[in-house]
Amino acid sequence: MNKDNHPAILVTGANGQLGNEIKRIAASYPGFSFQFTGRQELPIDDFLAVKKYFSLHPLYACINCAAYTAVDKAETEKEQAFSINAIAAGKLAEICTQYNVLLIHISTDYVFNGFSVRPYMETDETSPLNYYGASKLSGERLVFEHNPRSVVIRSSWLYSAYGNNFVKTMIRLMKEKETINVVNDQTGCPTNIADLARFIMEVIIQLPEAKCDPPFIFNYSNKGSATWYEFALAIKTITKSNCIINPIPSGQFHTSAKRPAYSVLDTSKIQKIFHTVIPDWKASLQKCLEEAIAS
Repeated sequence: MNKDNHPAILVTGANGQLGNEIKRIAASYPGFSFQFTGRQELPIDDFLAVKKYFSLHPLYACINCAAYTAVDKAETEKEQAFSINAIAAGKLAEICTQYNVLLIHISTDYVFNGFSVRPYMETDETSPLNYYGASKLSGERLVFEHNPRSVVIRSSWLYSAYGNNFVKTMIRLMKEKETINVVNDQTGCPTNIADLARFIMEVIIQLPEAKCDPPFIFNYSNKGSATWYEFALAIKTITKSNCIINPIPSGQFHTSAKRPAYSVLDTSKIQKIFHTVIPDWKASLQKCLEEAIAS
């Protein structure tokens, strides 16, 4: 609790895309107080520092936005990716247990191999294709091992007005080039991080009364699905770009890490439990870009 007796929420990794979105919407939740820490203030892989922070700051919940997210670099920086995405996440869960703090941990669609022909449910078998996905899956397992009442939220194809992401890259390339090539054989759920941030707060508010049992694994993404090419076309339309976009197979676009061909997430569980209203991905993209242009 803070001095006003409002439940306190710690947001780690607060300088990233999700952390910045939670900062932006925090004022909409006056019943809570928020504490935002970036890597400089609180590196989550410094376990003594994390434990000291928890001992000095009474908390109700911790939203762990800290993560190693460089998918291709993770293939060679395996130790660093595993340290942050797995070991540190598990240790954070252990500390949350000690201090009776609800942990919200963010995971990814890349825990799946992409061989499915239907949207992935939370209970489907996991089998990541790349080391980033493997490190995040290990993080999920360590989180539940140390704190069975933690919440893991899997999301996909995240973008926002902050940081580096596909949307910002496309906008930049469309301004710089007359023609660009975009992969057209990988399908997922483009997800506005602003919508994910609001869902996280729904979970924190509703979970105490929710009719569900552990493990608390939830999928969240915007409605619908698209290939990266279709995603790029939508960005082009909204920004009124004249850039020509060519669809190409992923085999022509070399990356160090393999990506799942299909990683659409089934969100029926959260709609049933939390009565979550999920915006369509194109509507959310339009809103995000309009707000970015206005600012």
